[in-house]
Amino acid sequence: MPPTSARLPRAATIREVGLRDGLQSIATILPTEHKRAWIHAAHAAGQREIEVGSFVPARLLPQLADTGELLAYAKTLPGLFASVLVPNLRGAESAIAGGADLMIVPLSASHAHSLANLRKTPDEVVAEVARIRAARDAAGSRTLIEGGVGTAFGCTLQGTVDKTEVLRLMQALLDAGADRVSLADTVGYADPAMVRDLFEDAVRIAGERFWCGHFHDTRGLGLANVYAALEVGVDRFDACLAGIGGCPHAPGASGNVSTEDLAYLLGSMGIATGIDIAGLLALRGQVAGWLAGETLHGTLWRAGLPKTFPQPAAVPA
Repeated sequence: MPPTSARLPRAATIREVGLRDGLQSIATILPTEHKRAWIHAAHAAGQREIEVGSFVPARLLPQLADTGELLAYAKTLPGLFASVLVPNLRGAESAIAGGADLMIVPLSASHAHSLANLRKTPDEVVAEVARIRAARDAAGSRTLIEGGVGTAFGCTLQGTVDKTEVLRLMQALLDAGADRVSLADTVGYADPAMVRDLFEDAVRIAGERFWCGHFHDTRGLGLANVYAALEVGVDRFDACLAGIGGCPHAPGASGNVSTEDLAYLLGSMGIATGIDIAGLLALRGQVAGWLAGETLHGTLWRAGLPKTFPQPAAVPA
């Protein structure tokens, strides 16, 4: 195994978000049976955290209308940690009823994007998280609440987003009852120096409650930004198979970090993920067939794994 810098984690988790973040921004409506096959194959390839959809009205996002069915299926797979995105209390109630392991409440640090995406100000989203926490606790549910702060590095609608505002909102989410918080470069504005600077402070504030980094490869810096986050101790990242995805309400927010490319980056550096990359590439080929005509991204699928690539290591206990 190649040497790993002492500053980097020994293991990292990739949360697959293609079934939600990926599918919500493309025209193709994938049949439920194909989505179940996707979840099954991703699980077989070693992925243990999957965002299976979002509880939003079907009239708004028909691509995600079968989230309840997919959550129920995911719950049948051993060791799979299934998450869903919920924009409000009503969605959270569905997540709780479905037994989701985690529900992600998106908050945009950009006031303009928050109104466009959720029709709420950032602070109104914080108040909604407090109501969701109260409902979760009243139900005796174990579903975790993650507050995801998007447009953390800037916004195509608003432009600059102040770092102090990002950190204020992250702390407000924790104070309102979020169990976890994460940061997202929704529009692909970040560079490694920016990531290191913001994530250092975020981890200092949230500690073990800092959960995840979410990067877009819009301008080719997605994996470089992941590396910068690794350097400050972050060990969980969102990614989309074939690099699909983006926010419908953020112009130019295309291309999440590709799951297969990220798995390769981590594995090449000796950071254990538990993922069988060959299996992941086979799944990518299957999904590419289902999404014929859609724009896909990523590079590993073209070149393949090098002969020098290390054998996958087990995730440390």
